[in-house]
Amino acid sequence: MSSRFKQFGLVFSGICIGVLISLNFAARADRESPVAALPVEQMRKLADAFNNIKRFYVDSVDDKKLLDDAISGMVSGLDPHSSYLDEEGNKEMDESIKGEFGGLGLQVEPKDGYVKVESPMEGTPAFRAGVKAGDLVIKIDGETVKGLTISQAVKKMRGVPGTKVTLTIFRSGMDQPFDVPLVREVIQVRSVRSKLLEPGYGYVRVSQFQERTVPDLVRHIADLAKQGPLKGLVLDLRNDPGGLLDGAVGVSAAFLPKGSLVVYTDGRAAGRKDYKAEPEEYSRGSSGDVMQALPAIAKTVPLVVLVNGGSASASEIVSGALQDYKRATIIGTPTFGKASVQTKFDFPDGKTAMKLTIARYYTPNGRSIQAKGIVPDIVVEESPDAVDTRLREADLPKHLLNPKEVASQPAAASAPLAASEPQAALKPSRKPDGPVPPVEFGSKDDWQLGQAVLHLKGLPLAKPAVAAAPAEAESAPAVK
Repeated sequence: MSSRFKQFGLVFSGICIGVLISLNFAARADRESPVAALPVEQMRKLADAFNNIKRFYVDSVDDKKLLDDAISGMVSGLDPHSSYLDEEGNKEMDESIKGEFGGLGLQVEPKDGYVKVESPMEGTPAFRAGVKAGDLVIKIDGETVKGLTISQAVKKMRGVPGTKVTLTIFRSGMDQPFDVPLVREVIQVRSVRSKLLEPGYGYVRVSQFQERTVPDLVRHIADLAKQGPLKGLVLDLRNDPGGLLDGAVGVSAAFLPKGSLVVYTDGRAAGRKDYKAEPEEYSRGSSGDVMQALPAIAKTVPLVVLVNGGSASASEIVSGALQDYKRATIIGTPTFGKASVQTKFDFPDGKTAMKLTIARYYTPNGRSIQAKGIVPDIVVEESPDAVDTRLREADLPKHLLNPKEVASQPAAASAPLAASEPQAALKPSRKPDGPVPPVEFGSKDDWQLGQAVLHLKGLPLAKPAVAAAPAEAESAPAVK
């Protein structure tokens, strides 16, 4: 989610999470070439390499390992989010989408041969210990992870609840790595939670887009509405790495008129596909419309969406749609910038699979936020003295270019950051002092949430807060 970002996992992220956006695309061949011709010379070279390893390599190597590694290298070399899923990785990805697994509560991805933390899950052992997004796990129980596959590393972090494990972490800006002792737990992901901040002002947090996210969101909003008339609502998507596309469409549909275009994708094989606020797009095959239980106030209540550099993929679809329709004010820091779509192709053995990038997605106004992210309407750092040090999509080797960059740099493999882009300002102004317990989102100490409530009340924001015009809107057509 490839050496630098976004492989999916929850305590496993699979060579990707990043954030998986799962689509039900039929596997179709390239429209220009229904049957791809195999390059004979390159296939012969592959066969020769296989034969030389089998005959001359210093140790005997299993045939299956060699071929699996060949597939893995071919797929992961495409972009940071395409990957080969071995049997363990495929199983753990499915478990992650369902929202329950054992381990430490980390979403991880490979980076330079090590394991990079995409995001710690709230309330889990890793979160409580102060592990942060961007941390690099270099050892597990004293053994280096260098050379391990992401699945092998995750397997070492998982284990029987109650057992101990120590992660050795390197953090950007620190001179030395440090150890973080942890105790494994059964991790049950609750993707939606809510509370009434004060009379009339509700708070809903979506931590990941899973199978139950849409009906759970409807239930939480209904519960808030029962506690009295809502004057304002905060939708918190910070550190939400994404998940299922239909979940993103459904969350957007809760606040937009029925039939509104939420997002569209465009890929070489599948062409353009529109996703609208319609039951068939978010109900996951269930009969009826879960939105029937949604209070009418959800469509009109003043809304703020909180985002940060950990908001990716499906989170960016929601914030982008609500921003385009001017349905919500986006507050926080620029998002991750992953505007590509992956789908999983199962291999005939029924055990392994590949996750392949098949399309780019665009907001209703036709914006691509690939490698750029959603720029908030009002930029507010996570605390008054915070410095945004997160890595983003634009920092990843082999990341897909934004379509505008593709047009201007057709030969570029990875565009450098422009000084004007929000991702460029990532260097910390001070060195962190090891693991620091994070501020709990939704708590009284949550600076960004406090600013969001002030905005909903029509009051001036406390300093520091910088207003920013939405990005990429200069040539976008108006949403009708």
